[in-house]
Amino acid sequence: MRMNHRDNHIHRRRNKALGVPELIAIALGGMVGGGIFTILGISVSMVGVFTPLVIILGGLIASLAAYSYIKLGVYYKDEGATYSFCKKTFPKSPFVASFIGWWVIFGYISTLALYAYTFASYAISGFTFSDSDLARKVVAGIVILFFTLVNMWSVKGMGKIEDIMVYTKLVILVVISFVLMNNSQTTLPALYQNHQEVTLLSVLIVASITFVAYEGFQLVINAVNEMENPEKNIPKAIYSAIFLAVVIYVVISLGAILAIPFDDIIKNKEYALASGTGNVLGHWGTELVILGALLATSSAISGTVFGASRQMAVIAKDGYFPSVLSRRTNHIPVFAIICMALFAFLLVLTGSLEVILEFGSITFLLVSFLMAYANFKIRNLTNSSLWITTLSIVGLLFGIVFILYYEFNNKPQQLLFIVGLYVLLTLCSWLYSRNKLPPHL
Repeated sequence: MRMNHRDNHIHRRRNKALGVPELIAIALGGMVGGGIFTILGISVSMVGVFTPLVIILGGLIASLAAYSYIKLGVYYKDEGATYSFCKKTFPKSPFVASFIGWWVIFGYISTLALYAYTFASYAISGFTFSDSDLARKVVAGIVILFFTLVNMWSVKGMGKIEDIMVYTKLVILVVISFVLMNNSQTTLPALYQNHQEVTLLSVLIVASITFVAYEGFQLVINAVNEMENPEKNIPKAIYSAIFLAVVIYVVISLGAILAIPFDDIIKNKEYALASGTGNVLGHWGTELVILGALLATSSAISGTVFGASRQMAVIAKDGYFPSVLSRRTNHIPVFAIICMALFAFLLVLTGSLEVILEFGSITFLLVSFLMAYANFKIRNLTNSSLWITTLSIVGLLFGIVFILYYEFNNKPQQLLFIVGLYVLLTLCSWLYSRNKLPPHL
């Protein structure tokens, strides 16, 4: 869902074809943007030793979602991705274009809030007020404000910093993973003995809830105008990136559950990796984890503000958002950037980590489901397999149902909050699509 947080880098390289390695870096940088730091504590608290299995299942669901994105991306070759695909597949329905526009943008806003919340949790983890929800939300607001100002006034400079953050965070994650595994305190069989009561349904539910960790693979499509041989390179890059993200996440989660006591991970789930690393690796280990988390979430925050604000400006220009959001100053959509930042901070203020995470995952699943349906509708044009497309639709639908089932049975008030947001978004999208001619293709 998130727009390409390396768009600025790509535009500096316009007229230079991007090969598979560069495209994999784009997608991997988008996915490994703080997701593992966010989902680890929540996953361990719910399914314990089965966390690596949850991550693998999430990767399989992401692969199903990716299938339709790839087919539509190769067919349309439109860097507008999700919004453009729906607009072109359903040309006679302004409501569909408006609907997907609103949902996609607020999906981006939820990931912005999620990463800001995670940044704040790790940033204050070493202080006495680390458990203060108010302090966490204040710091989250400050980091959103900082990257909002950076994107408004120094986008070009931010692009260079962004490249450094993306590659540095990957190196740090690998180092953390292997050091933790070398300091394991237990074994998987021993942990399994204590978690035999975990059911398959619980594993499937958590795989769906933490699905937002794979948000970002579709960023490759945003670079379609700068790549060589899209028909071969889009699928190669996306599937390779998903596989590498799964490997990275599994290795980190294995290291964490083998080296850090579950009680430490669960007690401080907002900053799970940092909470127990100090006891295992010492002070330098904790600082390394915190640095990795801050770099990962910073690059994700900056990229989300950069890319999604431009997507918002395009949708506003089509008439589905207030027209003021389409205005640009020196090619920068200042009003869209400010709007995104305000709504992200509002979500941070009103929701907990779980609410933001689950809203983001449901939104990503819903949008991917709509992409799968769009691909099913024109499957003959995209040369898509009926069976794989149908499996994608069913798999993504089940993911949505699993989250709603969990919310209904365990957190009904939270479910009401999320459903209320969706009703509001759908109403707004309907109001902006009324009396409008079919969108211009």
